[in-house]
Amino acid sequence: MKFISVLSLAIALGAAGGYVLYDLLPSTAETGAEAQMGAAVSSEAIAGRASIIDGDTIEIHGTRIRLHGIDAPESDQTCAVAGENMRCGQQAALALADRIGQETVSCDQRGRDRYDRIISVCHASGEDLNAWMVANGWAMAYRRFSTDYVRQEEAAAAAKIGIWKGEFTTPWEWRARERRAQERTQEKSNCNIKGNISYNTGERIYHLPGGEYYSRTKISPSKGERWFCSEAEARAAGWRRSMK
Repeated sequence: MKFISVLSLAIALGAAGGYVLYDLLPSTAETGAEAQMGAAVSSEAIAGRASIIDGDTIEIHGTRIRLHGIDAPESDQTCAVAGENMRCGQQAALALADRIGQETVSCDQRGRDRYDRIISVCHASGEDLNAWMVANGWAMAYRRFSTDYVRQEEAAAAAKIGIWKGEFTTPWEWRARERRAQERTQEKSNCNIKGNISYNTGERIYHLPGGEYYSRTKISPSKGERWFCSEAEARAAGWRRSMK
């Protein structure tokens, strides 16, 4: 995902529309399934100036933080508004950056996800930023993990603001579609060996086509996972073959 700093995003949103103010499943076996979970973390809040990664992820003092209970469009995701494509992922990030501005952000830790990001509810000037993103239509309630922000989503959908102004694919469906497209491309090539990093152990394991875990293993290059063209290449890079 593209890294966007608050300073570079503190600009007028124009077409983004007005704002409305309102008051973790680990992967199994050796798969790379996306997950959030309630792993033990420090009870101390993380506070400071925030940089915006995307519409549901920020960084404070070098710590990557995933906003609890919400899912915003991916950075490169587009939505259809009045028959035209809108870069809704970028607009979601802009909206979050505009809301935070130069304020100090404080985040209460809830756990960690499989990418080692801290899952948090974050506040600026006492306002729940997670709720604000959903209430203003720039993120959805991530019901797979929490129903905390369903009320805000329903209000935003009824008001047709943010992404609800047009038609869109849910962020989780968008990610799944993009992964499938990437996998089809890779599997048609000679470089179809999946180099997965096990969530449970951190071990680097490669999977061959036809293996028990091959179809269930998802590759996320941004997390250090990759495709290989041969077993020799995978072993040389530090991966071992899956036992199944």
